Amino acid sequence: MADIPAKLVKELRDKTNAGFADCKKALEATDGDIEKAVEWLRQKGITSAEKKAGKITAEGLVGSYIHTGGRVGVLVEVNCQTDFVARNEAFQALVKDIAMQIAACPNVEYVTVDDIPPDVVEKEKAIEMGRDDLGNKPDNVREKIVAGRIEKRLKELSLLEQPYIKDQSITVADLVKQRIASLGENIRVRRFVRFVMGEGIEKEESDFAAEVTAQMGVAEAPAAAAAPTEAAAPAEAPASEAEPAAEPAPVQDEAPAPLAPKETAAKGKSDKKKKKK
Repeated sequence: MADIPAKLVKELRDKTNAGFADCKKALEATDGDIEKAVEWLRQKGITSAEKKAGKITAEGLVGSYIHTGGRVGVLVEVNCQTDFVARNEAFQALVKDIAMQIAACPNVEYVTVDDIPPDVVEKEKAIEMGRDDLGNKPDNVREKIVAGRIEKRLKELSLLEQPYIKDQSITVADLVKQRIASLGENIRVRRFVRFVMGEGIEKEESDFAAEVTAQMGVAEAPAAAAAPTEAAAPAEAPASEAEPAAEPAPVQDEAPAPLAPKETAAKGKSDKKKKKK
């Protein structure tokens, strides 16, 4: 594919009022033919979309999407110019498709590249500048490489720069422009939020194998302690098989209890009287 001169891109832009990137893409798709590029832009609905880009969008919908299993959810606000279009089925389908797109793109954090704060851009630039593979590069070469990487990284963070999940040949921005052309109103994705189940909660990490071993040890300990007791008390035999009980030993006459001292003295006197008689 031949390089498209910036002068030719400007000429197409002035003629169609389309964006620079869209004009360049149209010229690349038509091998630099201006007339064919205009038709290409019209087919994509880009020319009419650019004309309506400045219109105020105060109506619209807040759409939602919950992924299967309920572990990912999305809320997104998409604006249009009138309530009439907000009730249109094509607009409502667009809102749903955008919500699904957000759910499918975990790295997306902003609507457009222009929404990314400068401090985030500087942080990404510092990360790229510090990479080992750039250590031996001249400064001017390193800056160009970093600029290309930063551009790619910022697009990864932007929703409108993502390939559309239902048609990878266009971006989400192209999808919105097509709906602008078909519905005749300016449409703008204003904001979104993505919920992930358990995100941000500090989870307790444990060794599953050690936990199972510990539980098995606790379960075996009472069983081991109860084993001797069960061995000491053998099960009783059924009444029909039990041995006859041993006969009781004969009871011997018990010896008389010794007399107390007073009783002994009284008995002695009684015996002496019997002898005198």
